[in-house]
Amino acid sequence: MKNPTKYTGNELAYVEAVLNSENWSATAGSWNQVFEQRFAEKFGANYAVAFNSGTSTLHAALEACGVTEGDEVISPALTVIMDTTATIHANAIPVYADINPDTFTVDPRDIERKITPRTKAIIAVSLYGLPCDMDPIMELSAKYNIAVIEDNAQCFMSCYKGKRTGTIGHVASYSFENTKHISCGEGGAIITNDEQIARSARKIGGHGFKNLQASEGRVRLRQDLFQNPHYKRHDVLGWNYRLSEFNAAIALAQLENSEELINLRIKSARTFIDAMSSCDYLIPQYTPPEYENSYYTLAARYEGAEAIGVPWEKFRKKYIELGGDGIYGAWAVPYLEPVIAKKQFAYRNKALYGSLSFSKGLCPVAEAIQPKIMQFKTNYRDLELAGHKADMLKKTIEYFGS
Repeated sequence: MKNPTKYTGNELAYVEAVLNSENWSATAGSWNQVFEQRFAEKFGANYAVAFNSGTSTLHAALEACGVTEGDEVISPALTVIMDTTATIHANAIPVYADINPDTFTVDPRDIERKITPRTKAIIAVSLYGLPCDMDPIMELSAKYNIAVIEDNAQCFMSCYKGKRTGTIGHVASYSFENTKHISCGEGGAIITNDEQIARSARKIGGHGFKNLQASEGRVRLRQDLFQNPHYKRHDVLGWNYRLSEFNAAIALAQLENSEELINLRIKSARTFIDAMSSCDYLIPQYTPPEYENSYYTLAARYEGAEAIGVPWEKFRKKYIELGGDGIYGAWAVPYLEPVIAKKQFAYRNKALYGSLSFSKGLCPVAEAIQPKIMQFKTNYRDLELAGHKADMLKKTIEYFGS
């Protein structure tokens, strides 16, 4: 039984339209423009800016929020390393806050403990589809005048206490990498209601062209001006983070089908949660009553090593032997990754990073939870297939007993 493709809408037609046009670059193309407008409308945001990845979005968002050399940026100790590397690319110092052991998302109380006069931004990561606890984070933002960037790479169209994720912080970052809720291979976007943040982020991602605006990404608007040898094009330092017209066209088609794709993930996740109900050593990520989880993946804490004497790796191996799709582990805690632990990045700014150090024990909850997390696939477009894989999980549980 094969998982059907997720590209079931207008993807091919839109790509063919790009191929048949003469504008393949975002500097003059219209597909980025249309996608950004529709994406902003989806969230009720004033502005959306497309990027070539969900990592460049983070870097641009940090700099657009005014993060600069020596500033501190707080992010969770359980997340992808890109929240850290984007901080370093902005010449800032990564600071780590511990997590809630039940939701796996950042603990606002530990965020406040980590705030110093140098703290300039908080990256609030909504993990595995579950929003993090945004109200206390926004209270800290107001109290200490700190920008909040929502990293929603894994959290598309979820809700927090009646509010759509992405609309709560100052700016939100999304990824369209191949495994995400909507995908175009590689890509990303930010949304914001702040015109200055949108304009700045667009310039940072578009080589610093001076005529870029919050809601306008094309740079070749007037040929008589743009082709003039006396025309000066750039007024800020920027990078090439633009999304290609092909990727924008695919992302637009995916956006049109996003509700269906998300609902399939939610239904698949619930099938696996039902399968786990027969044992007490697989504990699904806790979703509080006022939250909606869009289930990028179904994460669970595995306590089988202690409860039934079966190591994480052995349980996964048996699940695969019985026909399961596999179980993904959580990324290592960022500051324990060699690039951070050994300070491979310090050459970028020896004066700033030379005395910086991170060590085991910095965020004990995250360090304890990370090796126990099991992530089960939810990216099924056939609920019968999802049910079959969940049955294999039941068989695995039955094999080892409870």
